[in-house]
Amino acid sequence: MQFSFDEKIVAKMKAFFEKRAKVILFFFLSMVSIAYFLYYLSNGLGVAYNDARSHLDISRRVVENLTPGFAQLGSVWLPLPHLLATLTVWNDFMWHSGLSGAIQSMVAYVATGILIFSFLKILGVGMFGRIVGVMVFAFNLNILYMQSTAMTELLLIGTMMAGTYQLLMWHKEETMVRLLQAGFWVMLATLIRYDGWFLLAFAFALIFIHSIRKFGYKTTEGILVLFTTLASFGIVLWLLWNLMIFKDPLYFAFGPYSANAQQSQLEAAGVLETKRNLPFSLQTYIYAMIYNSGFFTFILGIIGMAMFWFDKKIKGEMRIAAIALMAPFFFNIVALFLGHSVLFVQGLHGNSWFNVRYGLMMVPTIAIFVGYLVHRLKSIRIAVVALLLFVSFFTFTNTDAVTIDDAVVGASGKNVQEVSGWLMDNAKDKEGYVLISAASHDAIIFSSQMQMKRFIHEGTGEYWDQALTNPTKWARWIILRTNDQNDSTFRELQDNKQFKNNYTKVKTLPFADIYEIKPEFVKDLRTQPTLEL
Repeated sequence: MQFSFDEKIVAKMKAFFEKRAKVILFFFLSMVSIAYFLYYLSNGLGVAYNDARSHLDISRRVVENLTPGFAQLGSVWLPLPHLLATLTVWNDFMWHSGLSGAIQSMVAYVATGILIFSFLKILGVGMFGRIVGVMVFAFNLNILYMQSTAMTELLLIGTMMAGTYQLLMWHKEETMVRLLQAGFWVMLATLIRYDGWFLLAFAFALIFIHSIRKFGYKTTEGILVLFTTLASFGIVLWLLWNLMIFKDPLYFAFGPYSANAQQSQLEAAGVLETKRNLPFSLQTYIYAMIYNSGFFTFILGIIGMAMFWFDKKIKGEMRIAAIALMAPFFFNIVALFLGHSVLFVQGLHGNSWFNVRYGLMMVPTIAIFVGYLVHRLKSIRIAVVALLLFVSFFTFTNTDAVTIDDAVVGASGKNVQEVSGWLMDNAKDKEGYVLISAASHDAIIFSSQMQMKRFIHEGTGEYWDQALTNPTKWARWIILRTNDQNDSTFRELQDNKQFKNNYTKVKTLPFADIYEIKPEFVKDLRTQPTLEL
């Protein structure tokens, strides 16, 4: 009688959790997300990445700048994260705490956890395996750190995961609603990072394979037109934006601030080692995946993936749809091989980290396959989970997160505090503008705690042009890397007589030099935004 009673209680509990699992996950993951944001805010790591500061600055320039407006979105980084941040970045706390950008990452973190749960459920994975899959993602220390920052990885992961989930559901249900939902999320991904463009091509191929086998050519054509029209809409808008603002639809790809221009410099310096080297590209990205997911978790994911592909109980079309989970892997290998991307792993590429966070994109995929593996290995699942917990314990106690290393000691987090600290102490409370290249020194602008309208940079148009021609009229301070032709301020001012004769170098620092106008010329400076026409 007691046994029967216990069975009823267990059945009721299972039904309760099954019905409310997503709501419980939502509140649990939200609390974890907020707690870790506050933790990294308190220790200053939330805005450690220079790119995070640049993302926040781009959004701020749209709403507060010498020349505010949407043109400040620029041409290289895709616009959606910056557009979302403009809703709150006008507030100084939201800007300087990084919350204006981090809130997107936090929402994406919670959503991705729920999507992993849903994805595993569609694959027939039980509650235990689903929870393990979610926890592998949610308690990955690299994920927890990046969701606390204004970086774009988590937002991309969330939209790509949503698109992949809807693609899986379309393969199952074959409804127009699922196809349009997949197209919508893929479109958003294409407006966050260029990885999303690859997902679009990947999804197109998977939809074609499924449709041509089941519906024939004519229906397939209609399905592909419907999906592609929506999914590629963001790309079309971006090409038109570049054409309208920069007079070249491919300015983002080949302009002076593009990744192509940066990679060309690295190639000339002999450090773009993955280009045209497929084995080394594979090795580099696999190492990045291992550092981001953990070696034991990575191995479990590989085993789970192998078992999944050969599981005849799962319909073939569902297994084909799940290939979309591998899109980030193939994208990064191709990008490294073609020289369109750069990724330095300490030990493989000297003693530095750079962009190792790219390996983070495969963490949700690994989490799904680990959850599936735990579901299949019923007899030893407790032992597997115990080992996962054991490994995770040491990861957390040692704060072993490669993304933090990349932000703090790698090439992504060069220390600008000395320069920005000098500005805070010597310029913040005085009148006058700072002439600086935002392309080279956005992190300095952010860290100075000064209002954006105090800076004359490339995005200020006529102010920039006039300040480079006649600096003593506009610039009380000039920040640049002396003798560095990649610094556009130095490149434009190196032969300027006013710069040579009327300014004194007041500080030489590792990241940049600070020049201040000589006292006798201060009276002629403009301190209000009035242009000479």
